[in-house]
Amino acid sequence: MTRKTPLAAAERTPVGRLAEPGLHDIMGYQLAQASVVTNEIFRRCVAQPEGMGKVEFTILALVQANPDVSARQLAQALAVTPPNIAMWLDKLEQRGWVARTRSTRDARVQHVSLTAEGTDTVNRCVQALHVAEHDAMGTLSAAEQAMLVELLHKLARARGRPG
Repeated sequence: MTRKTPLAAAERTPVGRLAEPGLHDIMGYQLAQASVVTNEIFRRCVAQPEGMGKVEFTILALVQANPDVSARQLAQALAVTPPNIAMWLDKLEQRGWVARTRSTRDARVQHVSLTAEGTDTVNRCVQALHVAEHDAMGTLSAAEQAMLVELLHKLARARGRPG
């Protein structure tokens, strides 16, 4: 019986230690594996303590960074329909985290802003996520962490490009 050469740790799945040579260079596979880590961080830092999902958190963070953003702009940024963004905004408004006001220029436009409680909530979540993600990326240097975030952002920006 021929003994196979053991695979290096870098050639195995993180937990099950299964060989993954055909998958190693597939970006979608590696993103999915990395998302297992980030999903757990989100669950522990945001979903459990705040009772909030990823879309709700993203809306809060986008509203914080873009005061008086319109519901339509949020729908476009998240690639959801206007009725879906309205549903999410209803939930956030019921929790006291956002307020909506009609535009004085166009009554069809709703501007969204954070309440004081919404601001406190998003700040707390962002801080917790930064700390947990920094800890999880401890195997990367600070430069590698910054490069990873920048490359993922660059990939995400390709979403709107044709082709």
